[in-house]
Amino acid sequence: MRIVLAAASAAVIAAAGAARAEVVESQPHGFQVKSTVEIAAKPDAVWRALTRDVSRWWDPAHTWSGDAKNLSIRAKPGGCFCEKMPNGGGVQHMTVNYVSVNQGLHMTGQLGPLHLQGAGGGLLFDLKPSDQGTTLTLTYTVGGFAAGGLKKWEKPVDGVLTNQLQRLERYVETGKP
Repeated sequence: MRIVLAAASAAVIAAAGAARAEVVESQPHGFQVKSTVEIAAKPDAVWRALTRDVSRWWDPAHTWSGDAKNLSIRAKPGGCFCEKMPNGGGVQHMTVNYVSVNQGLHMTGQLGPLHLQGAGGGLLFDLKPSDQGTTLTLTYTVGGFAAGGLKKWEKPVDGVLTNQLQRLERYVETGKP
């Protein structure tokens, strides 16, 4: 997973087309990344895809099992962004702690290789109606400890999450990520 994340990040950053992405802030023990896309669909359609269809748009290269079909989000406080693993195992990527249907989903936890660090994060998806359909903004704030510091993670994490947002946008608009 760590190798995939690092190798993919440069390509993802280079391919980041319509999404506006940035490292908002960076400190020795944390960072914040933000990506925004305009999706040509109403907020309820974006919400359904975000919460019910994560297995259809999330990039399988950024799963522990290698198969996005194993992912699910239970969109209620205390719910789980989880992944099934072979032989009955699993991963709790994040815990849902805020739900406002068609408006916002907030989760806390670690994504990808950050599971292996002493870091935690807050992932926010905010949906706003727009003339084009929906403005979807993803913000991920990470803090804590990582060997060698968290600074080395900010750009790869930004790249991967921007890619996920673009895949969600394509899925909502075309049915294919």
